[in-house]
Amino acid sequence: MSSAVLASRAGAVLVVENLRVDLVSGGVDIVDEVSFEVAEGEVLGLVGESGSGKTTVGLALLGHMRRGARVTGGAIMVEGRDILRLSPEELQGMRGRLVSYVPQDPSAALNPALRIETQLEETLAAHGFGTSPKDRAERVYQMLDEVLLPHDPEFLRRYPHQLSGGQQQRAALAMAFACRPRVIVLDEPTTGLDVTTQAHVLETVRELCRAHRVAAVYITHDLAVVATLASRVAVMYAGRLVEIGAQRQLYRSAGHPYTRRLIQAIPNASGRFALVGIPGRAPAPGLRPPGCFFAPRCEYAVDECHRSFPPVTRLSPSHEARCYRSTEVAAESIREGIHLEAAERERRGEQSLLSARVAAAFYGDRQVLHDVRLDVWPRECVALVGESGSGKTTFARCVAGLHSQYTGEVLLRGAPLAPGARARTRETRKEIQYIFQSPYGSLNPRKTVGQIVGQPFRIFFDLRGRAAHARVAEVLERVALSHSYIDHYPDQLSGGERQRVAIARALAAQPSLLVCDEITSALDVSVQAAIVELLGALQRDFGLGLLFVTHNLALIRTIAEEVAVMSEGRIVEFGAVEDVLDSPKAEYTRQLLADTPRLEAALA
Repeated sequence: MSSAVLASRAGAVLVVENLRVDLVSGGVDIVDEVSFEVAEGEVLGLVGESGSGKTTVGLALLGHMRRGARVTGGAIMVEGRDILRLSPEELQGMRGRLVSYVPQDPSAALNPALRIETQLEETLAAHGFGTSPKDRAERVYQMLDEVLLPHDPEFLRRYPHQLSGGQQQRAALAMAFACRPRVIVLDEPTTGLDVTTQAHVLETVRELCRAHRVAAVYITHDLAVVATLASRVAVMYAGRLVEIGAQRQLYRSAGHPYTRRLIQAIPNASGRFALVGIPGRAPAPGLRPPGCFFAPRCEYAVDECHRSFPPVTRLSPSHEARCYRSTEVAAESIREGIHLEAAERERRGEQSLLSARVAAAFYGDRQVLHDVRLDVWPRECVALVGESGSGKTTFARCVAGLHSQYTGEVLLRGAPLAPGARARTRETRKEIQYIFQSPYGSLNPRKTVGQIVGQPFRIFFDLRGRAAHARVAEVLERVALSHSYIDHYPDQLSGGERQRVAIARALAAQPSLLVCDEITSALDVSVQAAIVELLGALQRDFGLGLLFVTHNLALIRTIAEEVAVMSEGRIVEFGAVEDVLDSPKAEYTRQLLADTPRLEAALA
């Protein structure tokens, strides 16, 4: 955006001006003309779809580039120093001390071979924090308290694999804030957390930034999270900053059509608005069209949009957008009377698709489920919500046959299923498909996308060659991936793309019941909306039942008819989504709802 805005705000700790990052081969830009600034104590939300360039910008703030990329223009000033001009030795000393980073995947920040205590102390020692081991030990306790982790000796002796995903991410946050940096870059650090843990982490980030005057850049695809955390929002699309402004102003009157569509793609707990996806996909570097890059997907596009990239339009002193029609876009309501139709819930005397009665489930001698009962009907989605450790994933694994140490029964159309998947018939394994939360661990890194998605066609339908290839291309298109991905390997894909491949693999089996374990937590909101729309169509067209495990209560109103709320291995509340969300009976449910980020807070 323009440098005029940069110069207008006092107290800026971080100033980015006209940043450009190119691919080493070919000189094609990944990001260009990126300018913003962040004041001390302020949180700037940097949002956009996968591939928009937001993580590239975030890494540049540490003077780091992914392999094959290089900074070719612009400046990144931290307290008056241009970090792009620092030597490798100076950058190494600066990272963690002056500028810190929290990755989306905590496994990228934690050493699996070292205990948690060792890693925290090493972070402090590496940057010379404190004057003695005693000082550093006291700081370790403070760090863990700040991110709501225990600091007893037993916990400190644990290795990363002995922590839950939420605990791993909070440990990564503790390491990032350890040395009181001046700037912190948070790359979707709450993506895999349940809403209660997420709420505590967001509050921790907000309080630490305010108390210690830390300038934060919070990278995310979730505008609902940004609404609860950031004071300003910058929106990226296809490597360009297309809009920036005060959070409240931008949400209420977005000046760029892309921002507007992103907001329409946000799940909302109130049910006031329908979930609307964005057609098409963002162009990759080297394939971007002339003019405005969003024009092929934009309902507001005019001829000029296809000829030249729009200049900056200042909608107010603190609100800018790069759109020829930004004034018209901002003048219209963000929500144009889009309302959700009541979900049709006809059972018509049908037999339940799934009937699960798990009296107890164990890990070794420890009981983790206590009399959990749930039914799923054809064309119906039942959401299973709760915090990390509530038992929802264990129950889902019992249903899918991935956890066999339980008592009770799981019935598919009234027929009992064996506890373990290996003891079930091929037909019942085809009928129930499981999509895992983490696409990093569920895809074979040595197989191509075509081989991964094609496997169900070979196993269940004996399809090979051209017939299988055509079916793979078809199912990839249904999850918003082109057939060109068939020859890609998982390490060539973004996290969101990997999860879409995992979803495609499950859909390829043409199941009757889909067990979805936090499948949208790693997706940006527009793709999430498209996936939710797809699942809804599958329910209607094929009588598909869904067991949707999630911690996102805002999302379940969009997709589910019934919801079961779990706590400590028990269902504490069950009923129609509207009844449970609008009039919760259990105190635990009320607390979950209170901790859920809400877009309505920004629109009020």
